Amino acid sequence: MSTATPSGNHLPGTSAAEHLSPAFPARAPWGTASKLRAWQAEALEQYLDELPRDFLAAATPGAGKTTFALRIAAELRARHLIDRITVVAPTDHLKRQWADAAARVGIRLDPGFRNAHGRTARHYHGVAVTYAQVAIRPALHRELTLSGRTLVILDEVHHGGDTLSWGDAIREAFEPAEKRLSLTGTPFRSDTAPIPFVQYEPDAKGVRVSRTDYNYGYGRALADGVVRPVLFMVYAGHMRWRTKAGDEMEAKLGEDNTKDVTSSAWRTALEPTGEWIPAVLRAADRRLTEVRQAIPDAGGLVIATDQTVARAYAEILQSICGERVTVVLSDEKEASARIEEFSAGTSRWMVAVRMVSEGVDVPRLAVGVYATSSATPLFFAQAIGRFVRARRRGETASVFLPNVPVLMALAGELERERDHALDRRDGDGDDDPGLDDGLLEAANREERASDEAGEFTWQAIASDATFDRVVFDGTDFGTFAEPGSDEEFDFIGIPGLLEPDQVAELLRHRQARQARRAGERRKQAVDEPAAAEPVALYRTLKEQRSLLNSLVGLYARQMGLPHSQVHAELRRVCGGPDVAHATVTQLQARIDLLRRRLGGR
Repeated sequence: MSTATPSGNHLPGTSAAEHLSPAFPARAPWGTASKLRAWQAEALEQYLDELPRDFLAAATPGAGKTTFALRIAAELRARHLIDRITVVAPTDHLKRQWADAAARVGIRLDPGFRNAHGRTARHYHGVAVTYAQVAIRPALHRELTLSGRTLVILDEVHHGGDTLSWGDAIREAFEPAEKRLSLTGTPFRSDTAPIPFVQYEPDAKGVRVSRTDYNYGYGRALADGVVRPVLFMVYAGHMRWRTKAGDEMEAKLGEDNTKDVTSSAWRTALEPTGEWIPAVLRAADRRLTEVRQAIPDAGGLVIATDQTVARAYAEILQSICGERVTVVLSDEKEASARIEEFSAGTSRWMVAVRMVSEGVDVPRLAVGVYATSSATPLFFAQAIGRFVRARRRGETASVFLPNVPVLMALAGELERERDHALDRRDGDGDDDPGLDDGLLEAANREERASDEAGEFTWQAIASDATFDRVVFDGTDFGTFAEPGSDEEFDFIGIPGLLEPDQVAELLRHRQARQARRAGERRKQAVDEPAAAEPVALYRTLKEQRSLLNSLVGLYARQMGLPHSQVHAELRRVCGGPDVAHATVTQLQARIDLLRRRLGGR
């Protein structure tokens, strides 16, 4: 169905969406696309056909929600259906981005409007404000909404449910609006706080879930070439720490640990005083160097938990790359300027806390290090969204992750689409690690509170890093490798410009080569045994079991089989009892068999 103006002329780019390349335009600056991508045209056509009062568009980060929203605003103004525009954004930085993008399509927004001004200047078409700004004086913003037929654009509308007072303020301020356009890149929250102006309908189980008017998920955007595929570079390692009770503990990231041990091991890994973070940052910088051979202006971003570690990470990175690192610590004017300078430049690295995780547009970001304790599905999706904006075909995003179950689950479900549920389902949080939102932060708060009152303080003692695997398109590639080794570089050194099928094929090839190298080393060790200190049998058995379980997990994922079935097949072919009672020789036979099978794939 085509859409016509009152004069009968067809609007350019709003009909026959199938005639547009899905990824067109290839390099549109933020919010300035003169023509629309296919999904934008399709959604615009739907909107203009219905002209609803409320419309919720969910589009994956990097897909172009701003261009879509500004095109709607321009169309409504051209049809004299609205008099003014209010954009509500999560941060001050995003207000300015909205104003800059709007200016490029002839819409004048005032991002400097303050509640104290009382009214807007006549030479603007509207204002850009933050959710916090509206929450402080909702009555004022209601008056502004009533001053003319107002289109309200609620950017990342899930923030409307951040607190009850925010939701109430947004309803009060914008209930009289002529039109409300809600946008989100992550149409779900992990809590049950209702989002203003979003409709909820019961599903088959009676759980009230949000209803999206138009949805453009990551999977579809990836198939269209609108966003980059993501390579997750996963790192494990051995952690040691002292508890508040004075006990020394140790664990490996990625092992089957309890939740409290996992959170402490994760916290230890993120400490800048250990070896885990420097090793991962060196690997990430090496990956960035490889990407920059094909994409000279590619940049990297480290997302840190707090300001103290952000500064420490920046110092480590600067010593690694020999170049000044941009540090963004809070949502202040100078922080916005630093982001804009980094976005427009060609420098290598930026380290930030939270503000860059959502909505901030730096298209040249191609490599990321997820060095934060935040583990909510919403935060993870928004953070990964900083790296997926495609500028040309063949670009890939590379994100370095600690091997923590909650992050592995979220990485594996990147293409999963969620709706926001107002009611808890039976068992929520029990079998879905991605919904266990506050685990690490709560544990850290508990530890710090105990530190203040107790005789001992929690302390990270030591950490080291090992390359664990690459996760790409839901499949695992590779296994254990030492940082700086050829085996590690096989995976972090793949070219920066490849089509998704080429990435998968190259990863399979590198995995087979890694298996062959391991076999050659074992043969050499047998032929030329070296004198070594005797190792306790229980340590050798533990290492063998750990390696076997890692290979079983890799093989099971590739073949789509349960772990128990793979273990049973190994026992049938190689003989011997279950893993817990197998000897070193029996375990090694199973390891060798799995390596041959993996190497032949």
